[in-house]
Amino acid sequence: MKSYTIGLDFGTNSVRSIIADCSNGDEIATSVFNYPTGEHGVILDKDNHHLARQNPADYIEGLESSVIDALKDAHAFAGFSNERVIGIGVDTTGSTPMPVGKNNSPLAISSVWKNNPAAHAWLWKDHTAAEEAQQITRLARKHRPQYLAKCGGIYSSEWFWSKIWHCLNSAPDVFDAAYSWLEIADYIPALLAGIRDPHLVIRGICPAGHKAMYCDEWEGLPDKEFLAMLNPKLADLRDRLYLKAHSADFKAGELSAEWANKLGLIEGIPIGVGALDAHYGAIGAGVKEGTLVKIIGTSTCDCTVAPTTKKVEDVPGICGIVNGSILPGFYGLEAGQSAVGDIFKWFVEIICQGNDGHHQILTEEASGLHPGQSGLLALDWNNGNRTILVDPKLSGLLIGQTLYTTSAEIYRALIEATAFGARAIIDRFQEFKIPVEKIVCCGGIAEKNPLLMQIYADVTGCTMQVSASEQTCALGSAIVASVLAGELKGGHPSIFVAQQKMTQIKSREYFPNLENKVIYDKLYRLYCTLHDGFGGVQPMVDLSNVMKDLMSLKKG
Repeated sequence: MKSYTIGLDFGTNSVRSIIADCSNGDEIATSVFNYPTGEHGVILDKDNHHLARQNPADYIEGLESSVIDALKDAHAFAGFSNERVIGIGVDTTGSTPMPVGKNNSPLAISSVWKNNPAAHAWLWKDHTAAEEAQQITRLARKHRPQYLAKCGGIYSSEWFWSKIWHCLNSAPDVFDAAYSWLEIADYIPALLAGIRDPHLVIRGICPAGHKAMYCDEWEGLPDKEFLAMLNPKLADLRDRLYLKAHSADFKAGELSAEWANKLGLIEGIPIGVGALDAHYGAIGAGVKEGTLVKIIGTSTCDCTVAPTTKKVEDVPGICGIVNGSILPGFYGLEAGQSAVGDIFKWFVEIICQGNDGHHQILTEEASGLHPGQSGLLALDWNNGNRTILVDPKLSGLLIGQTLYTTSAEIYRALIEATAFGARAIIDRFQEFKIPVEKIVCCGGIAEKNPLLMQIYADVTGCTMQVSASEQTCALGSAIVASVLAGELKGGHPSIFVAQQKMTQIKSREYFPNLENKVIYDKLYRLYCTLHDGFGGVQPMVDLSNVMKDLMSLKKG
């Protein structure tokens, strides 16, 4: 008798539901619901390109619609029935905090607040809180340096406290109306479990530790004295948040009668603690010590783990070192790039005025070029720098253009820029003795773009593997759910056993071309010159030879 779990993946533009076979990880059904609000599901402001919000009503509608559709498709498999679904796992974007009322309902669902962007979910890519993030970093360096040590040394505008503080500063009426704030990674499991009191919501260590400066070493969230230095109202809010956060082997609740009836599932099946999409994607890709998992999408998130039995140095510039945030018994380490797929999308749709088919045309043309042939070099900061500089005020850069530069050459240069950014992250991990012996990539770009994968292999000098699952984040959520259900229900005794049974790697691998790597090493040195000069690492760096060196590489 086979058993199945549901993995829910709430992304930037849509929510995906998969139904996974617990015995082997096969995804027997998948359904995608595109968020209807805003532009591709994101509420934007033409006068403020840093603003990005989402409508929580889309999450609720998408949850119900995608699960019902996936269950319907799953019935095409012989022997499947809804009664054999033994658990649900949830991953989401983050940090995506959302204001809620005393009944745990999102403010934006009420008629009073539905047209106010500040009352909606503050999407991970919202950078409106840059000033607040800088002030948090400045005060923490002076008064609580230990807080910053666990999150790379700089607090980000993408994260929990900076966004909530910016809401207080820019929309105090919304802040005052909110009883509490939840990451959507915590809200969705609570919704399924029918939890209507914010104090009773089970919070995940993943968003808490990486985004909200939570750590058991200082008894949870930042202390009230420090928060009062930011604003006394933030200190008061702490009492309405949470005291404890939990790892993936903890249950967030059980499916409520209301949602069991809506979805046609058995009441009481376990719901996993919510986590950030890339972290459960790492589980779905088989992460272990020495394995770096790259979730390549609109942005990129890089995850690896280190056992808690070993001393792990604090790594400046990354997005956190958190005990249990990916695998129990391991520190979870996160880094990433604020824009990858979004850069290609911008170039194709905004600059070239093209569509999805134009990506393929440019890819084919760019594939005919050699490293260095275009004489171009770009910085991948079109949405700021997440790692290593942690600065949302940085922007993209392209140098080396001539009157003969083509769109395909620019497209390839943008791919190369994201590869150089990926190499900088790998170098930072290795500099601080975090081993990177294997790289597994996930996401649609890794699946569909062999050119990008080969360039990444050539630039980093690492073999690139690809997860066999097309929905690796959702699969990771399904794996967690299979463990919470337990062996007696057809699940697994631990995440490690579940990974062995339910994860696979595609047979195709991308090996570094050593001739290309020689050229890319030279380009990478130039990239680092631009990185350090424009990023403020070495403000007096000499840039006068960069264009000339690019010309030399172009001539061969």
